[in-house]
Amino acid sequence: MNGLDWAVLIGYFGVMVAIGIWSHKRVDDVSDFFTAGGKMPWWLSGISHHMSGYSAVMFTGYAGIAYTYGVTSFVTWSFPIALGIAIGSKLFAPRINRLRSRLHVASPLEYLKNRYDLKTQQALAWSGMLLKIVDVGAKWAAIATLLSVFTGISLNQGILITGAITAVYCTIGGLWADALTELGQFVIQLLAGVAMFIAVVLKLNDKGIGFLGAWDEPELQGHGEPLVGPYGTVFLLAFLFIKLFEYNGGMLNQAQRYMATASAKEAERSARLSAVLWLVWPLVLFFPMWMSPLLVDAQKPDGSDSYGLMTEQLLPHGLLGLVIVGFFSHTMAMCSSDANAIAAVFTRDCAPVVWRRARSWSQGQGLRVARITTVVFLGLSMAAATQVNSPTFKDIITVVIKWVAGLMGPMAIPMMLGLLRPFRRSGPTAALTSWSMGLLAFYLVNYPINDRVSGGVPLQYQVSIPLAVSLVLYILVGFIKPEDTPERLAIIEKINTDGDGEGAAAAAIPTPAGGVDDVIGTSARD
Repeated sequence: MNGLDWAVLIGYFGVMVAIGIWSHKRVDDVSDFFTAGGKMPWWLSGISHHMSGYSAVMFTGYAGIAYTYGVTSFVTWSFPIALGIAIGSKLFAPRINRLRSRLHVASPLEYLKNRYDLKTQQALAWSGMLLKIVDVGAKWAAIATLLSVFTGISLNQGILITGAITAVYCTIGGLWADALTELGQFVIQLLAGVAMFIAVVLKLNDKGIGFLGAWDEPELQGHGEPLVGPYGTVFLLAFLFIKLFEYNGGMLNQAQRYMATASAKEAERSARLSAVLWLVWPLVLFFPMWMSPLLVDAQKPDGSDSYGLMTEQLLPHGLLGLVIVGFFSHTMAMCSSDANAIAAVFTRDCAPVVWRRARSWSQGQGLRVARITTVVFLGLSMAAATQVNSPTFKDIITVVIKWVAGLMGPMAIPMMLGLLRPFRRSGPTAALTSWSMGLLAFYLVNYPINDRVSGGVPLQYQVSIPLAVSLVLYILVGFIKPEDTPERLAIIEKINTDGDGEGAAAAAIPTPAGGVDDVIGTSARD
């Protein structure tokens, strides 16, 4: 990097902080801070939803997969995300929006207290916050890894710089600042991604390699196969199921984008836009990574430095700074959205339970606590980032795929399936059993069993077994011990009834299990 690259980077940070300061004026209460007051346009929500699912992990961990295996990086990552969000646009997005518009909640987990009970809500809230600290920590480590390639600064210094800048704008501006900075970050990503795509195509031409002929080169042998290595059919199916839950609200930050729109219909449109972006745009971003074995020799065994090395070699100063800004924009978008979501969960769900005074906070006090919580969460995630590549967590992609994907299912299944009528029988017993046994399955598969299996348990089973255990137990326990009380059924009907007017909230309450189950069929349906 030279002075021009640094000017681009510093200018970007300045714009992000300025957006946060401007957004501060739009935040008057907790609802504004966490859900933009339900006033966010669907297109801004969709772009924000898309951007909040990225991070620099794509340019490190997934760049390593692309360098080693090729197109499977798209087939087993962004494609299942796109498909999952497309399904969720009908299945989850409208219902999550109604949590805000009809139940008047500001946290995605706030409704669980009435859908199940307080114990279930607290179990999912606290475990979700802990998982998010590890997840965001991996994102800080990823961007710091890239920053070290370009500047030579240490990993911890990179974590501190990116975390501090993110803390400023997302703390003072809330979800509005997150969404507006993500819009700017999307534009930057567009310019940087196209610049890198063109640079790689031109370099291949210089080598006498055509756009399509590159796949015939010896270095890319097998790289055109969609499912290779540990990323096979079982992994793809498991990942699709996981992403269906995760990117439609299971990891909380995407749920906020649905809640922020004015109506259920706009939440659905927001999700569809995000799904299209996930299907199309990653192809542009991944192409340079697929070509990287023809252009650079990665220094790290997992190939995670290949994209950074290629960027340094191919781009002139100024454009290099823009691409580095693109790396930052991915990570800061995801981390700031996660911080806002976790602040919502703590402020609305956890603090009132553990601290009596929190139950009588004024709007101003609640807003101050929300901002303090955001800073604390970012600090804890930055501390976790320093442990990435340690014996406990191992490398970045292991954290993202094994830890986050493996643990997400047990936490997301009770939250997401609890929104749907077919799972109305599943109450707090089913939810807590599903959650706890899913976590136990993750521990057993990844540690005692993994240590006793020659070569370890395959990755696809490490990821899929906890999810499968949670799903089966959630349905089975609900069938054996139905807990669909009139109060719980009333919550489900408010979430599931079509229409966005006030009258729609007064849905008929079906008869609980043990009575006339088919009454459900006479209620208004989506």
